[in-house]
Amino acid sequence: MAEKKAENKEALTTEALKSKLVDLKKEQLNQRFQLASGQLPKTHVLRQTRREIARVKTKLNAKKN
Repeated sequence: MAEKKAENKEALTTEALKSKLVDLKKEQLNQRFQLASGQLPKTHVLRQTRREIARVKTKLNAKKN
């Protein structure tokens, strides 16, 4: 399953990865607000979002080199 996610990220262009990163950062911010106000029922999504951001950043750095 992890390999399939990696394949999808490699297929994306640099611009698509950058827009995905912006979307993930916005999602992370919203999740933080929900957590602070007690409206986030599934706290594990914070960790998933953080890891997805790291994956996208890794792919961007790999494409840069």
